[in-house]
Amino acid sequence: MWDLGDAYERYVGRWSRPVAVEFLRWLDVPPDRTWLDVGCGTGALTETVLAHARPASIMGVDPSPGFLELARQRVHGATFDVGNAMELGDLQADVVVSGLVLTFVPDVPRAVAEFARAGSFVGSYVWDYTAGMQMMRHFWDAARHVDPSAATHDEGLRFANVSGEEPLRALWSGAGLRDVEVTGIVVPTVFRDFADFWEPFLGGAGAAPAYYATLPAGQQAAIRDLLESRLDAGGPIELTAKAWAVRGSR
Repeated sequence: MWDLGDAYERYVGRWSRPVAVEFLRWLDVPPDRTWLDVGCGTGALTETVLAHARPASIMGVDPSPGFLELARQRVHGATFDVGNAMELGDLQADVVVSGLVLTFVPDVPRAVAEFARAGSFVGSYVWDYTAGMQMMRHFWDAARHVDPSAATHDEGLRFANVSGEEPLRALWSGAGLRDVEVTGIVVPTVFRDFADFWEPFLGGAGAAPAYYATLPAGQQAAIRDLLESRLDAGGPIELTAKAWAVRGSR
């Protein structure tokens, strides 16, 4: 599911960009610093750093060749390479950041320790899967109503140990970072209509679309119909997306 760059853009990439803008405003890093974007994906955060932070240079690393291919096409002025959040090797930068990545890293404390080793200033953000990322919350609530076993896939339950204020604070402090702060970032996610909301779930990129693709047709239709009955009022669907952001220095 992590090779489908275009599908991921339609699913959640478009919403990660406004979060990235607010995240960088909160980080408030001076210009002319070197940056490393770990788990850069399709380049949403990398592109935003170039547009808003005036970096001396920025490199993005990600384990997905498919995502990196799209990042290289979309983002000019950065370098991209295959990389693993848990093993950054000799990579170093003034600022190490990661956007919407930590929940998918097998060993999160190890990754944060690598961030702290590689950078003097370290920041990250993850979706509030429990309640604040409403698009995904609506999906998982409907999926669990139709298929009780969906609870084992529900990101709100799976990522509770990362996606929250206190878990992030503990991870940054545990890596030896100082002056640790955590904040919530909320952005609007407005869908033109139900089709605009629903069709990205059919692309297979991301945890919810990947789970949905495994279901028999009857359950797929039931989830879609339930969501449509709950959300479709014949016009735009106005939701919000919340992310938790954390920062600290070495």
